[in-house]
Amino acid sequence: MTKELKTFEKLQLELEKKNDKTNAFQIAQRQLEKAARITDLDDNILAQLKEPERVLMVSIPVEMDDGTVKVFTGFRSQYNTARGPAKGGVRYHPEVTLDEVKALSAWMTWKCAIVGIPYGGAKGGVICNPKEMSERELERLSRRYIYEISSIIGPEKDIPAPDVYTTPQIMGWYIDTYNKITGKSSYSTITGKPLELWGSEGRKEATAQGLTYTVELAAQQLNINPSEAKVVIQGYGNAGSIAAKLLFGQGYKIIAVSDSKGGAYTPQGINPEQILNHKIKTGSVVGFSNTEFIANEDLLELECDILVPAALEGVITEKNANSIKAKIIAEAANGPTTPEADEILFQKGIFVIPDILANSGGVAVSYFEWVQGLYGYFWDEERVNRRLKKLMVKAFNEVLRVAQKEKIDHRTAAYIYAISQVAKAMKARGIWP
Repeated sequence: MTKELKTFEKLQLELEKKNDKTNAFQIAQRQLEKAARITDLDDNILAQLKEPERVLMVSIPVEMDDGTVKVFTGFRSQYNTARGPAKGGVRYHPEVTLDEVKALSAWMTWKCAIVGIPYGGAKGGVICNPKEMSERELERLSRRYIYEISSIIGPEKDIPAPDVYTTPQIMGWYIDTYNKITGKSSYSTITGKPLELWGSEGRKEATAQGLTYTVELAAQQLNINPSEAKVVIQGYGNAGSIAAKLLFGQGYKIIAVSDSKGGAYTPQGINPEQILNHKIKTGSVVGFSNTEFIANEDLLELECDILVPAALEGVITEKNANSIKAKIIAEAANGPTTPEADEILFQKGIFVIPDILANSGGVAVSYFEWVQGLYGYFWDEERVNRRLKKLMVKAFNEVLRVAQKEKIDHRTAAYIYAISQVAKAMKARGIWP
């Protein structure tokens, strides 16, 4: 074993120990196996679906502003491409691990299948803390990362997009670098781009917009009146803050929101725009006027109608699931609930809108952006949202149909539906060579 590999494995072990939470890829595999048992999935198909098709690990040397060179580690996992080119975001975070990226690429595979778009699943990640880097350092990191993975991406191979702590500006650096490397004017290799570089109207709001469509349908199932409903949102980044704004606009009362530094709570309700402005000015939602501080752990256990986990994975576990009081959990984040917690929530009768359904609006509109870029013909936001709603309603109803038929939880139902779509494509293709 090389010295570099030993160092890398040591880093991964340290990160997993620091995280002190269940391995994300093990969770993804357990969710897959649970659905496979119920559907009696072909063992040969299951064996192929347990691991990604390809994983690339790259070293990213970056000249920092002080003249030193720092080497970052990056990943790109392409999980399954039976239904089309790989699709998935890239996250920048100090606690990114290989197994996390593999898990996210698996979830992207199921997500694309659920909403019925012609993609497989992928995910990327770079171990870094973007909050401690200047804009120039981020640009150098981003351009070198996309250079390192450029051989495996392209509009018909793998299409990266934004994720945690990556932005439309970073996507702009990605597409510019890719185009210069290839000598092409490709605008469908990267999605989530700025509108000036032929991004799509509605892409920034897409994850939250899609989530609100599913919340609306779930509320109808439970006869919840928006004007009388209370909402709690953990994570006030792009998805969380926009979801708060959209739900507030529909009459829901936002009683608590949080970010990595803690939360703000008041039973009287919070104006989403005002607290977002407070966060922009101060760096956190904590300390917003007429609210009291609440820890993220306590925020999850508040009495409410709708809980939106919009941060990172593994926040709802067997340790706190019994204390969850929400009637609906709409998962804006990827993998926020562990399998043990799922069982508890199901027994409690909580309506869980699983991540691979609830937050699939982002990849759906990324698909629209890809199509628009290929044709060079772009739609207005009204058309984007109309088509998004059509996809989300169909996907929600398919998952609900399976859940009611099999008398199972919604996550397992979502997996069953998604896996069946991927398995059909795999069988139709066969194995070659």
